[in-house]
Amino acid sequence: MKRQFLVAILAVLMTGCAKHEASGPVVKIGSVAPLTGPQSHLGKDNDNGVRLAAEEMNAEGLTIGGKNYTVEVESEDDQADPRTATIVAQKLVDEGVKGVIGHFNSGTSIPASKIYSDAGIPQISPSATATAYTHQGFKTAFRVVTNDSQQGDALAKFAIGNLHAKSIAIIDDRTAYGQGIADGFAKDVKALGADVVAREYTSDHATDFTAILTSIKGKNPDLVFYGGMDAQAGPMIKQLRNLGMKMIFLGADGSKSPEFIKLAGPSAEGAYASAPGMPLSKMPGGPDFVRRFGEKYGRIQLYSPYSYDATMTLVDAMKQAGSIDPAKYLPFLAKIRHEGVTGTISFDKNGDIMHGAVTLFQVKGGNWMAIP
Repeated sequence: MKRQFLVAILAVLMTGCAKHEASGPVVKIGSVAPLTGPQSHLGKDNDNGVRLAAEEMNAEGLTIGGKNYTVEVESEDDQADPRTATIVAQKLVDEGVKGVIGHFNSGTSIPASKIYSDAGIPQISPSATATAYTHQGFKTAFRVVTNDSQQGDALAKFAIGNLHAKSIAIIDDRTAYGQGIADGFAKDVKALGADVVAREYTSDHATDFTAILTSIKGKNPDLVFYGGMDAQAGPMIKQLRNLGMKMIFLGADGSKSPEFIKLAGPSAEGAYASAPGMPLSKMPGGPDFVRRFGEKYGRIQLYSPYSYDATMTLVDAMKQAGSIDPAKYLPFLAKIRHEGVTGTISFDKNGDIMHGAVTLFQVKGGNWMAIP
């Protein structure tokens, strides 16, 4: 009986503590990415970047408009699925988040952006590169990475000017991101005089590419370009090499991850891919971010520096406005100039990052190495 009494008292005390913590001033920020499924390693990388920013701000102490706040991250799994993305977006709106970092994919960011726009909640994607995302006329949509129009142009110039490809085969996964980057690349390489000898399609759930690759093998292109994510790109290049196909393999940022190398094994060696922004070693805060992130979450996959910067930029706008009210800090966000880990964050009239860079990489010795 005495033990039951003590347990009851402890439960009351714990409930009281929980209510006390929840009653303090909190800035609730949504973080949305695929946290399960084949892209979960990338989604968790993004989410961890948001969490690291929140942890550091909370440890330092956050003051907005003369009040001390705690940043609370509300993480949601959109499973890289457009329909699920709209469901979790509405959930975050209903829960009263003051801003959203995400979504990870272009195909989820685009439909979710309408929900955030209707609610007047700012959304900064750290990784959605499809040009359409910020070109819908929504004043609440921003991104901190270069878009696919800029990336596709850089890839085409590299394929023709540096790799000297004259005949090219293109594969994409039919997502907003994959098809968008592939369409832009196809247009740009044709303008530069290359011949697109094959245009093939797969899905972001496929694992067997033998039929597509066999068809391409018969056309013997100089280069195969893939628009899609590492979960498909890794097995694809492995199967390509197993078929005796020795042509150049080029991907975009969805391929440029440690997971691609893990999935492809020795077949990854020599592959090329692009990534928005500068190499980590050349980012203003890159080396120190690698250390801090590594101590807490391990190896960086791809976009965690950008999700960290997106979070810091969002809160910086709140500090400048002296308010966590989205309607009050949104104008400050649109005109922000934030010095981040990845560089200076400022946006053009569409919400695109200003002066976005693109870097090309090649797998050498089992690691992605920036090409000077």
